[in-house]
Amino acid sequence: MSFLDNFRLADEKEYFQTVSDNIKNGIDLKGTNLWILIFAIFIASLGLNVNSTAVIIGAMLVSPLMGPIIGLGFGMAINDLSILKRSFFSYLFSGGVGLATSTVFFLLSPINDAHSEILARTSPNIYDVLIALFGGLAGILATSSRLKGNVIPGVAIATALMPPLCTAGYGLATFQFQFFFGAFYLFLINTVFIALATLVTTRFLKFPFKQLPKKEDEIKANRIVWILVTITLLPSIYFGYDLVEQNKYLQNVNRFIENEAVFPNDYLLMRKIDTKLKTITLTYGGQIIDDTAIVKLKNKLSKYDLHKSTLEIRQGFAYLKDDKQNEKTNELTFVLSEKESQINILQRRIDSLTSQSQLGQQIFRELKVQYPNIQSFILQRGINHTDTAGQNVWLAIIHSKTKWKTKDKTKTENWLKVRMNIKQIKLYLGE
Repeated sequence: MSFLDNFRLADEKEYFQTVSDNIKNGIDLKGTNLWILIFAIFIASLGLNVNSTAVIIGAMLVSPLMGPIIGLGFGMAINDLSILKRSFFSYLFSGGVGLATSTVFFLLSPINDAHSEILARTSPNIYDVLIALFGGLAGILATSSRLKGNVIPGVAIATALMPPLCTAGYGLATFQFQFFFGAFYLFLINTVFIALATLVTTRFLKFPFKQLPKKEDEIKANRIVWILVTITLLPSIYFGYDLVEQNKYLQNVNRFIENEAVFPNDYLLMRKIDTKLKTITLTYGGQIIDDTAIVKLKNKLSKYDLHKSTLEIRQGFAYLKDDKQNEKTNELTFVLSEKESQINILQRRIDSLTSQSQLGQQIFRELKVQYPNIQSFILQRGINHTDTAGQNVWLAIIHSKTKWKTKDKTKTENWLKVRMNIKQIKLYLGE
């Protein structure tokens, strides 16, 4: 067997009729599937509302929304207008139901804050296009293969159809239309490129397709497809380029601050960087910084490709106005500096404890999704003392309603190591 034989798909390809029937069965969202969609929308909206990644992932696994989208691509690929029409109307109906459901939820919800999970769905770019395209390729390949495995749930999570639709509902409910348009555009990106991936893969697998009565009709249909793809793609390329440029700008600014914006007897209290307006605002505490030093600092902007930026230096307080200040002023500065240092140390400890508590709460939610019988979860960092030395170790204790199986304990222990990016953890299970 040659190396290229490993990449061949013909031996694993499912019968066309079986693939067609499976796709047709997933197109119509009515009855049970429609109620599952509504419940999935509620779950995703709740996850966005409380900023829980685990809950949002659960909603994506439950949602049947991908069926009509794959149907759109499949219908175009085999020139089956009946499948295409069914898929199109089912897509419009299910999208409308999803948008209405999420809007009603956010109208009734007492929490109106835009958390990170919502904000992440409001600025789509070219990377979202690539995710949708490769996710769609994986999805239709799994559907067309006799060896489906667990690809479909993974595709549902990766392409993330539910969260942007719910975020669009949030934008309507709170009258923040920039959220609505950004999230709805992301939903359209996922739709178009999952359907495109389905079309391309179906044609590549050489499934039989119907010949349209006129050759001109087929050319026109293909032209419409590529016009839609282009219209959807172009804005995402611009947003992706803008994202890369903003990230590059931030890196340049941070290098400039670390290497150049350092003054003796002063320390940086706050930095404010606006990547859109290209403004950098630095607030210092300590001695008064003279105008000459500020001008020299501004002249160094071009060295970091920041010549189009505006630099503003603010001074929060100045304890030493000149070298003739008396010793009491110097002592006061020293004491305040020491106090500030102590406050920073205490703040870091508090932040560490808060971060550990939040990590424990998040992991408990994720474990609860996998093992609903879990009652409590304790996570603590400690030191394992031995005769030779002490070793840092994490301690995890899980209490459950039912007895744990050995394989579940091993699986959970390995999952915790990967989830927390650690090498060693002591896991204790109890009922």
